[in-house]
Amino acid sequence: MNRTTLSLIAAVTVLAAVTGFATIESPGTSGGAAAAATRLPVERTSLLCPQPSTSDIADTAYTSFTPVVEGASGSGKAQLQSATEESADGKKGGAKSAEPVVSPKEPGKPATGDTSGADAPALVGLASGKFAPGWTVQETTEVAAGVGRGLLGVNCTAPDTEFWFPGASTAAQRTDYVHLTNPDDAAAVVDIDLYGKDGTLKSTVADGITVQAHASEPILLNTLAGDPQADLTVHVKVRSGRIGAAVQALDAKTGGDWLTASTDPADGLVMPGIPKDATSVRLVVFAPGDTDADLKVRLASPSGTITPAGNETLHVKAGMTAAVDLGDVTRGEAGSLVLTPTGSSVPVVAALRVVRGKGADQETAFIPATAPVGARATVADNSAKGSTLALTAPTEGARVKVTASAGSGGGTAVSKTFTVKGGTTQDVEAPVPSGLKGTYALTVEPVSGGPVYASRMLSATREGVPAFTIQNLPDDRGTVSVPDAEQDLSVLLEQ
Repeated sequence: MNRTTLSLIAAVTVLAAVTGFATIESPGTSGGAAAAATRLPVERTSLLCPQPSTSDIADTAYTSFTPVVEGASGSGKAQLQSATEESADGKKGGAKSAEPVVSPKEPGKPATGDTSGADAPALVGLASGKFAPGWTVQETTEVAAGVGRGLLGVNCTAPDTEFWFPGASTAAQRTDYVHLTNPDDAAAVVDIDLYGKDGTLKSTVADGITVQAHASEPILLNTLAGDPQADLTVHVKVRSGRIGAAVQALDAKTGGDWLTASTDPADGLVMPGIPKDATSVRLVVFAPGDTDADLKVRLASPSGTITPAGNETLHVKAGMTAAVDLGDVTRGEAGSLVLTPTGSSVPVVAALRVVRGKGADQETAFIPATAPVGARATVADNSAKGSTLALTAPTEGARVKVTASAGSGGGTAVSKTFTVKGGTTQDVEAPVPSGLKGTYALTVEPVSGGPVYASRMLSATREGVPAFTIQNLPDDRGTVSVPDAEQDLSVLLEQ
């Protein structure tokens, strides 16, 4: 093996450790290198949590969890710290000197922290070694009153360079902020494009937004657009650097929650886990290309796939945001919305706005389109009561292993396997750790069959209001494919 080959191996390994992704394919093959590759645990992961609230009566809990992963490093650490603290040398950056909000002690057991009030900052998290593979952090905020009151939850996300948010709004009763958090030592420059029902909204202040190093900026969408828009798609693009982005959607009448990014534009999308008691479901779709999209709208219910009456298809004009009210589409049963093309394939992004309750006792949450569980997905901050896990197999049946971790204050992990029929959604009775104290994490791992999509709902009734929040469970990217250099990189070197 020559020096060039060794250098390439080192480069691929570093890429895998830092970014969580590295796959090399030989020319003229389809997945050939990936098939011969070894999957190794990532060695470094970063997560960003947005500023939880501007309410003085907000109470926020953070829960950090890393699954136990075979082959992971025997050392390492994970910390979640303020994004805006100053170090001893006067430079901003929580990772240098700030007291950690959460600092886990071991994989397999959740660690928790909390804060309250309007001054709680955005957080930057970094995990290395045995804490990195599959690291997840949940931010859950309870606001008792005021605009956006209710239960707001978000999975802290990895920094990236592009985000799509269908389902935002600048309507009179809405106050929506897009939160931009920069974890790095250099400033990031960001553009925000807004698309309504008639296309692009012109703005003179949405381009070239600077987010300083180790800082977070909440941008009020009403200040970027002119006329109010009931249904809006927000496109965040990073010119330089990288950021974390999420939309905090606050409604004066129906509470609020976090709207996280839709999965990348695709011709088929799944939005899993609509609550069975949803009183209103609104679908928002955007076609980012130059071609109109025609979509079949289907609901995967516990008994099979059905067509919502009167909403069999949806036409989405290119560059415009389309929305349709589906009412109480689940009619007392668990359900997931599935979009597929009626003809030619046109990539779209989509999200659902879901309401529970009636009259003055309504609460809102969002379900953006998500990627499948993949190899494994994890969600933290579950409790013995008030947690609902939804599993969807939109094409073919699947067997799924669900593991409940030890509790944050004690308890023993347990696992249970479920079978989900093709074309259905099941609200499963997820396992609970024996002797549970505190909260716990749920890890979902497909065992066999077709792709599986999943979401988790946290719910709590407060003074008659059915407060809730929903988080999707895409693949946690805890492992990466590192190719066999002798078999794959040598082929590239000969080209």
